[in-house]
Amino acid sequence: MNTNIMGVLNVTPDSFSDGGKYFNPETALAHARELVSQGATIIDVGGESTRPGADRVHPDEEQSRVLPVIAALTAEGIAVSIDTVNASTAKLAVAAGASVINDVSGGTADPEMLRVAAETGATLVLMHWRGIPDPQHNKSGYHDVVSEVRAELAALAGSAIAAGVQPDKIILDPGLGFDKTAAQGWQLLGQIDQIASLGYPLLIGISRKRMLRETLPESASDPLDLARLDGATATVSAFMAGVWGVRVHAVRASADAIAIAAALQTGAAKTPVSNSTEAVASAATQSDGFTQDRITLTGLEVFAHHGVFDFEREQGQSFFIDADISVDLRAAAAGDELAATVHYGELADAILAAVKRDPVDLIETLAERVAQVALSYAAVREARITVHKPDAPIDAKFADVSVTIVRRRGDAR
Repeated sequence: MNTNIMGVLNVTPDSFSDGGKYFNPETALAHARELVSQGATIIDVGGESTRPGADRVHPDEEQSRVLPVIAALTAEGIAVSIDTVNASTAKLAVAAGASVINDVSGGTADPEMLRVAAETGATLVLMHWRGIPDPQHNKSGYHDVVSEVRAELAALAGSAIAAGVQPDKIILDPGLGFDKTAAQGWQLLGQIDQIASLGYPLLIGISRKRMLRETLPESASDPLDLARLDGATATVSAFMAGVWGVRVHAVRASADAIAIAAALQTGAAKTPVSNSTEAVASAATQSDGFTQDRITLTGLEVFAHHGVFDFEREQGQSFFIDADISVDLRAAAAGDELAATVHYGELADAILAAVKRDPVDLIETLAERVAQVALSYAAVREARITVHKPDAPIDAKFADVSVTIVRRRGDAR
């Protein structure tokens, strides 16, 4: 999966890192074009700051800031997202050409937001938050931040689907810096596979966040300026390469980091296996560069309500999933380390959750969904997925019907 680079364009006088710099529409357009030239695939246009203590902006004022910029950018063929919690702004932004609604409230700030997203058909980014960022962390009391954020994101996605948003239009964002301490933010990133196991693409926004400032050393002779923060952001972007998108202020650094990460992944996949005893798993490579080491999970039974016919969706039936994934197992075998492989129990749970989600007509669609879940695990290079439908409504006598697809990391979606 290619990683989108979402370039931040704050058309505001008071955003926390660049407030006022691009408040003028012409200056904003020039900066957006520069971000695109540096590798941005989406420009995220915002007209209201979410920094701690920021004053709320009336939707009319927000719209006067962002709509002319969105219209001009989309007229030039530039993909745009609207960063807003206001449904009226989102609706007008999509009408002006925006294809993504990026709602930091996860659709909770405005009761009309989910309906607008459903009606417009825009891609919807649902971010986890518990309100405007609170530097005192009065809302950061998690017992288990990963499981709680995961559960709350799943609930947000469920609400969006119930409102009519198509599941393939939903992107999830763990909400780094929004009522989470630095330690909690790093815990979320370190276990991002747990969030990805929900089956939705992910957007990561760590650019210039406080958690970077609290982690990096600083001294009078070596201050934490924007250059250092952007370098740290690029490092995180490299580690996150493969997610749906990263939201950044300094596009060039993150674009370069992601390109290098992709090259390293490709190089690692194509490294010939040593004949020494260090190659414990004997992971010979295929001519296309993918390791022959496999983890195979077969016959995973899921009762779900998929099918072309109404009675299939009403009554439901059993589906069986086979997942054959390519993972370099040498490090896991050498160190007897679970962290160096894929936890097949967690993979099974993630597949179950993905198949049990909203009904679809085709098992081809299910197979694609499961493949993307498998590829969300950083160690997985290739996923061969078979979906069996033994109770398919076919008049002829038959034993089984199935669809098999093969997807590789880096394939265009």
